[in-house]
Amino acid sequence: MLLPDFKSHFKQNFILAYPVVLSQLGHILVSVCDSIMVGRTGTLPLAAASLGNSIFTIFMVLGLGISLGITPLIASADGRKNRRRISLLLINGVVVCTAVGMLLFLMGYSFSPFLYYLNQPAQVVRLAIPYLNILLVSLIPLMIFQGFRQFAEGLTLTRQSMYISVLANVVNFFLNYLLVFGNWGFPKLGLNGAAIATLISRIIMAIMMGLYVWRAPRFAEYRHKSHAKIFSLKHMRRIGQLGLPIAVQMIFEMSAFSFSAIMIGWLGASQLAAHQIAINIAAVTYMMASGLATATTIRVSNELGRGRYQHMRQAGFSSMVMALLFMSVMAGLLVIGKHWIPQWYVTDAKVIQMAGGLLVIAALFQLSDGLQVVGLGALRGLEDVKIPGAISLLAYWVVGLPTGYLLCFKLNWGVNGIWLGLLTGLTIAAVLLFFRFKKLSATVARRL
Repeated sequence: MLLPDFKSHFKQNFILAYPVVLSQLGHILVSVCDSIMVGRTGTLPLAAASLGNSIFTIFMVLGLGISLGITPLIASADGRKNRRRISLLLINGVVVCTAVGMLLFLMGYSFSPFLYYLNQPAQVVRLAIPYLNILLVSLIPLMIFQGFRQFAEGLTLTRQSMYISVLANVVNFFLNYLLVFGNWGFPKLGLNGAAIATLISRIIMAIMMGLYVWRAPRFAEYRHKSHAKIFSLKHMRRIGQLGLPIAVQMIFEMSAFSFSAIMIGWLGASQLAAHQIAINIAAVTYMMASGLATATTIRVSNELGRGRYQHMRQAGFSSMVMALLFMSVMAGLLVIGKHWIPQWYVTDAKVIQMAGGLLVIAALFQLSDGLQVVGLGALRGLEDVKIPGAISLLAYWVVGLPTGYLLCFKLNWGVNGIWLGLLTGLTIAAVLLFFRFKKLSATVARRL
């Protein structure tokens, strides 16, 4: 089963995935751009960006996870040619995403004063709180964008969100240049300027994606069918039933990385700055693999809706092979660039040396990271979302973080010990998710 002819699947996966990859890359490049420019203002602002982004990521991932429940529902309905269900998922998906964005903003804003109780350097916390609060506001337009985006991607239309993300990154870069450093007569806002640039770029993304879906002739039939019954609690509930377990699984994973940043903050600002550099770069490769995972969800659920079960299995396994090949290349690049990549961010020699060591460990977990995220995507295509959440809890919180704590604080391996703990968790998750898809896809094929 693991050695079929994947040639046609590789092509289909790539055509569907590359726009999603570039769009996902757009999300993380906002953070990369912010970190590079903020790093030029000093080690403390970069450490504050690390702390703020670590907390923000938890809330953002919760929202993104819920929005991901829309895509397999759309793709499956498209496979069955159920136009009415697709139209109801469109409007109710956007409503759910908007409400979730507002709720997450309120939750995050209420939490931000508690950063002082995380035993972080006081100067870092003072800089991080206003930065975090501005980022939290950007969750609202980001979630609106996601509602429209996941609808379009469920119909295999992935290029439009890519174009919008690329444009938003250009805007973000330009605004960073103006607001972080105070160029062209603009106020010099430093770290907060980076957050404001992110907020503005995400507002633009939401407006453009919404206009595309509501005005493009391609979607006219879904807009028309939505008029008869606009709101449906049944469809909102179904999105939540699928999206919330996805969000919980993602929270288990991303909160482990966020908590690792908090532990690294106990070591000092320099270690936290080095962590921000390495996790920033690792996040780039992860988001690219995550784009392939989204394409995998679409293909698996679409083939399932059509009743083509052998194609469904091959779509999942071929995507995993592609992820392993891609992440192998990324691992090599991280090892080659370990000495000069950190210099993009800071000039502090101590931070550069520590970040270089972390990039070597990041290279090691590229394969595991790519396999586990695509495995998750394949299982979402089968609407299997609860067991993957349990796997993430086990891998990251039962094994990964305790291992990192032991290596760092008991065996005195420092920041490298925490990252080796993350490597352990990722590897366990990758292996378990692979075998989960192998078993479940075979069972579904036999049952249906």
